[in-house]
Amino acid sequence: MDSLLVITASVVLFAFAFDFINGFHDTANTIATSVSTRALSPRVAIILAAVMNFLGALTFTGVAKTIGKGILDPFSIANGSVIVLAALIAAIIWNLITWYYGIPSSSSHAIIGALTGAGISALGFSAINYHGFIEIIEALIFSPIIALIVGYVIMTIFGLIFRNFNLSKTNKGFRIFQVFTAALQSYTHGTNDAQKAMGIITLALIAAGYHSEMEVPMWVRIASATAMGLGTSIGGWKIIKTVGGKIMKIRPVSGAAADLSSALVIFSFTYLHLPVSSTHVISSSIMGVGSSERFRGVKWGTARNIVLTWIITLPVTAVLAAIVYQIISIFI
Repeated sequence: MDSLLVITASVVLFAFAFDFINGFHDTANTIATSVSTRALSPRVAIILAAVMNFLGALTFTGVAKTIGKGILDPFSIANGSVIVLAALIAAIIWNLITWYYGIPSSSSHAIIGALTGAGISALGFSAINYHGFIEIIEALIFSPIIALIVGYVIMTIFGLIFRNFNLSKTNKGFRIFQVFTAALQSYTHGTNDAQKAMGIITLALIAAGYHSEMEVPMWVRIASATAMGLGTSIGGWKIIKTVGGKIMKIRPVSGAAADLSSALVIFSFTYLHLPVSSTHVISSSIMGVGSSERFRGVKWGTARNIVLTWIITLPVTAVLAAIVYQIISIFI
């Protein structure tokens, strides 16, 4: 069998594996608050998240196009399929490590760092599309900052509107509202995160000569959406504990505010065709909401550890992907 076909098929399989792992790695982010406040049982929350992630993944392709051409040019890179394969393997390794230890790291940072590192390892720094790379990095940096601000503002508004309401009735109402916000957040997660695997597969298909344009084939969209939906159904309970309880004590009103804030930010960037880290955005929304209620109520030690993981993910996955590429190259 043609070695190029084997490599490309491997890319597709590993991309689906990445999407699957992304699903159970990031499920916790989208449903942690609703589970923590008991607005939804864990089983119902996971089913809801799986369905909405699937629907969101089928809706848009703009982020996929940005990933597919924003870092490397699929129409001109040599060994494109091997580069993508190395990047996927590195990103999957990092996702599994952080999932095992219950650290809510960024799958987006992992794949972007890995793709950059593999590209540089294969072709040198000249292979990188720096305009697209900087645009992507800016989106990853500014989105959590915006999410923190939006979370603070929305929680402040909620606090002003409902300050004279009966606490018991308010909690009951917001638990019901959290069903909607959890569904919305899971949907927006699908519109952005699932696009990364779609873009990676399309990049590999073009580089291998099996596809001729930066349009995501329908079979790639359906398969990627299915992989993320299945991964979501597995869940990630270690990360749920971190996001849902170790950043701050979450009440129904603060959970709804955090969900709504992160959903708005993620969808805004999806509309702009820019990838974001749902982990960053959701955790930052929770921090913003907590700061609005009581600054000292946020467990900043946990938040600091999360931020540290965000910072190291890009360089770690870049180096890891560079090493993986060199290892694969020995056998090809």
